[in-house]
Amino acid sequence: MGAFKFRGAYNAISALSPDARRAGVVTFSSGNHAQAIALAGRMLGVATTIIMPLDAPAAKIAATRGYGATIVSFDRYTQDRDAIGARLASEQGLTLIPPYDHPDVIAGQGTAAKELIEETGPLDALLVCVGGGGLLAGSALGARALSPACLVYGVEPEAGNDGQQSFRSGAIVRIAVPKTIADGAQTPSLGALTFPIIQDKVADMLTVSDGELIETMRFFAERMKIVVEPTGCLAAAAAFSAKIDIKGKRVGVIISGGNIDLSAFARFVA
Repeated sequence: MGAFKFRGAYNAISALSPDARRAGVVTFSSGNHAQAIALAGRMLGVATTIIMPLDAPAAKIAATRGYGATIVSFDRYTQDRDAIGARLASEQGLTLIPPYDHPDVIAGQGTAAKELIEETGPLDALLVCVGGGGLLAGSALGARALSPACLVYGVEPEAGNDGQQSFRSGAIVRIAVPKTIADGAQTPSLGALTFPIIQDKVADMLTVSDGELIETMRFFAERMKIVVEPTGCLAAAAAFSAKIDIKGKRVGVIISGGNIDLSAFARFVA
């Protein structure tokens, strides 16, 4: 379904009890976790309800609906997705599988770093995109186990640097939903489960601008012939703009997704 999110979604649903599978699951997502839960649910025979923001990319909404999910829309700037999810779970007996703050989701996402390091061998540094921190937390756990000397860095958009603020202050910082083209990173805070892992196992949190994301999207399109969504470009943008010293080092970069409306993609890279 075009993004790393399938790893955690499938892992979480497959771990459910038979009764929980029969009842169905609910989640909230701007698109990639939505598609992941919908597709994993279809493959495993589990009904899925997805709470999606009204301004989510049309391609992500269409794909989620195409995988058979029931979509509940909300305004991400005025409504609380956590509250909506908790209410639906309670009213309908659904299991809530959040997009990042869940142990099975974190474990599933960490297989991205696991597979990378198993293929390449030990790394000096690993750059990972950050929204709510599921991919970063899982990747940091994987890197610590397989390449203990590897320094792991999270990368988020400048407009939504709640993770950086949290990491440097030592406590979770919650911000207003940020305005950035990286829709997958429009999260108000890290999770209660992801933050302590990040605090313990990540070297630093970096940020990049929307302009740097666009330049990275253009590089991938023109030079590598691949489509990468803005959020998926976060880690690569940090490498290209030398947010840390990587000269002469073995550096892993996780490109996390390629789900973007073609009209938006054309507008960004033109």
